[in-house]
Amino acid sequence: MTIQEISMVDVDDLSFDRRNPRLPEFGLGEGASEEEVIELLWKRMDVREVAMSIAASGFFPQEPLIVAEEEGEKIVIEGNRRLAATKLLARPGLAEELGLKLPDVSPQRRAELRTVPTVGGSRRSAWRYLGFKHVNGPAKWTSYAKSRYITEVHQEYGVELEDIAKQIGDNHKTVQRLYRGLMVIEQAEKAGVFDREDRWKSHFSFSHMYTGLDYDGVSSFLGVSPLRAEQREPVPSERLDALRELCLWMYGSKKSGTEPVVRSQNPNLRELDAVVKSKEALAVLRRGGDLAQAFEATRPSVRRFEEALIQAKVELQRARGLLTVGYDGSEELLRVAGTVADLADDLYEEMRRKRSPGRAERLTEDS
Repeated sequence: MTIQEISMVDVDDLSFDRRNPRLPEFGLGEGASEEEVIELLWKRMDVREVAMSIAASGFFPQEPLIVAEEEGEKIVIEGNRRLAATKLLARPGLAEELGLKLPDVSPQRRAELRTVPTVGGSRRSAWRYLGFKHVNGPAKWTSYAKSRYITEVHQEYGVELEDIAKQIGDNHKTVQRLYRGLMVIEQAEKAGVFDREDRWKSHFSFSHMYTGLDYDGVSSFLGVSPLRAEQREPVPSERLDALRELCLWMYGSKKSGTEPVVRSQNPNLRELDAVVKSKEALAVLRRGGDLAQAFEATRPSVRRFEEALIQAKVELQRARGLLTVGYDGSEELLRVAGTVADLADDLYEEMRRKRSPGRAERLTEDS
């Protein structure tokens, strides 16, 4: 990374990086105000701990902020948490306005924090350093932030995914998975079959998509093949309806009041993968059945029948054991028992005919 020597800059002259890959995870776009960014960083990214350290020990000159000059602004492309902490400590009125409780800081320290050490750089020259630090290094981003960063480097700087993987100390497959997952999400939004802002949960579970695409059922359902892994639109146009369904099952929709069927990645994602492989199970899900019902339909009918029959026997034995102390002579319960008896007779006769047509003798478990 090509950088300039360290220079001290007034903290008020520095701006947050609205293109930070983490901000969209929490609903902030490039038009977010400074106050919105600070509040988010404080509440969701542990800026309070950073502020405590800076209040006690000052701003370490050995760790300058990396600043890029963009459209007349000094944008901090590395060090936004430290910038937020410093702005708050240097301007206590801002913390009061946002309702944030700052650690105690001496007047002398507050005056020192009016300026902070910075080095000049650019996104293009700094991507290797930032990628190593945040994608696979000590200050890791979430998978969604990583994917956005990888996409920016690949598409804007023309760096191949394999080269990105080498530079950030990760393997090619992981980088490719993250990139493909984001491309599918962006393709869904571009096609109008999904809206990230309409998801059921506030947290965007990006890992559902990039992990699901590794499964045979999900990838076949969408028509995504390894040959399309690095394309900007991995899903064939004729499978966009399937993509709409998959996004709804993974993320739900607030507008339609639809909860996602994937409530947790384990085991729900595997169950959904099995469901989309089965026409019968898929029909259950499409008719409005829940994931458990649809997944049940993926299991062999013979196995499901056997388990249901054995379970019925267990429950009847349990009821028989409770008869003496549990039956109060109710006529309604007697009618229920009669219905059970009729169902058992019908079931037995149908099974007998299917097992051995024309054979009249009654079979027992002991015969």
